[in-house]
Amino acid sequence: MTTRRRFLTISAAALAFPGRSMAAPVYTWQGIALGARATLRLAHPDAKAISARVAAEITRLEDIFSLYRPNSSLMQLNRAGRLDFPAFELLECLSIAGTVHRASEGRFDPTIQPLWACYAEASARGGLPEKNVITRARLKIGWERARIDSSAIVLGPQMALTLNGIAQGYIADRVAEMLRDEGLTNVLIDTGEFRALGVHPDGRAWPVTLATGGEVPLDTRALATSAPLGTTFDEYSQVGHIIDPRTGQPTQSHWQEISVSAASAAVADALSTAACLFETRDGLDTFVAQFQDAHLEDATAA
Repeated sequence: MTTRRRFLTISAAALAFPGRSMAAPVYTWQGIALGARATLRLAHPDAKAISARVAAEITRLEDIFSLYRPNSSLMQLNRAGRLDFPAFELLECLSIAGTVHRASEGRFDPTIQPLWACYAEASARGGLPEKNVITRARLKIGWERARIDSSAIVLGPQMALTLNGIAQGYIADRVAEMLRDEGLTNVLIDTGEFRALGVHPDGRAWPVTLATGGEVPLDTRALATSAPLGTTFDEYSQVGHIIDPRTGQPTQSHWQEISVSAASAAVADALSTAACLFETRDGLDTFVAQFQDAHLEDATAA
């Protein structure tokens, strides 16, 4: 299985704009969020202390959303099929996921984890899952079978959730809210998806470069990119990681990558993931247009 590559990078122009002076140099902190490189950029005299608080907040959120921390809220839910009095953050993220699920007509479905796992397990053995294995896994998925409220999250038999298509964006949103509440502006948060809190300290929008070329200026806005073959299950990198829950099959990719911007990084993250399962540009436009302030920045055909 190939590892996920980065689709978005911050332009070198973000570090210094020619001909313009900066009040302070941009401080860059780097860490990890849900297995992806996380970066915080800001110009502030207390940048190191602020970065330490951001790192602590990311750790706290990973204890809710991670599929790799055995005692995370998500792992407890997947093991037991029930989680009493779930964290607000988990409920909020699932609420956004449910909205995207309905708007995408089932293309975005966090209950896809058993199906994704059967592909990952077969890939680890050097192959792809048999048809009967896929059929059995499909019986374990279905968003409508999950009950979600403030008292408990309850899953159907053998169900499990993954939030890999939304949680990185959601973490960026939560970090942005924390920093905004502290009175900070002119910050760029990158948890695998970008969230700009204000603009670059030099007064211009943060310039984010797409892997396929082109640049998206971010000003108090988020940007996420997904690619069907960004992570693959086979040695030839032809069987992608974005699986259609309606068929049980990895998407027959019509797109090299899709980038979506929105006010919320969680929304942009989920929309870009679901968008990979649409076949036409008209379908993409109609889907994204259901979300206020969301915009399809790039849809590069395969």
